[in-house]
Amino acid sequence: MEDFNEVKSSAVTRMDKTIETLKADFGSLRAGRAHVSLLDGIMVEAYGSMTPIAQVGSISTPDARTLSVSVWDRGLTKAVEKAIMEADLGLNPSSDGQLIRIPVPPLSEERRKELIKVAGKYAENAKVAVRNIRRDSMDGIKKLKKDNLISEDEEKRFENEIQKLTDDAIKKIDDILSQKEKDILQV
Repeated sequence: MEDFNEVKSSAVTRMDKTIETLKADFGSLRAGRAHVSLLDGIMVEAYGSMTPIAQVGSISTPDARTLSVSVWDRGLTKAVEKAIMEADLGLNPSSDGQLIRIPVPPLSEERRKELIKVAGKYAENAKVAVRNIRRDSMDGIKKLKKDNLISEDEEKRFENEIQKLTDDAIKKIDDILSQKEKDILQV
């Protein structure tokens, strides 16, 4: 790394990606309402290969408690139903020709607590990733100092900037987790 701006910009980019990944992970956690992202990770056996569900039909939410998948090829309807049941999301699809309706049952108290624990693990993994990014950045700053490219004062100032970025990212993660916990607990 040539200078502090590269170190800082790399840290900012990586921390932002970590937060985006956390948001995507949270999107796949069921919060009691139907949302198309619930089906994101589901793969369907189609034409001899595993295909994402979104590539064999269009997914929509007709209401807050129902998902629907309009399968483009009628021959894949059973495969899509099977993939949804095997995804272990607690969903029971029912088909009507090419349209599969998936009622999203309300979450039990026990399941809500499990989901909050899973969300906490996702958030903790994101925090660990942010701390690793901070460590890499601090190493980059130390190397700049060792190579006499920056002074001791600059080294301290740069380390403080990286720490502030880290603190901000961790606060964002905590805020996102707090919001997800509220979503999960809402009835």
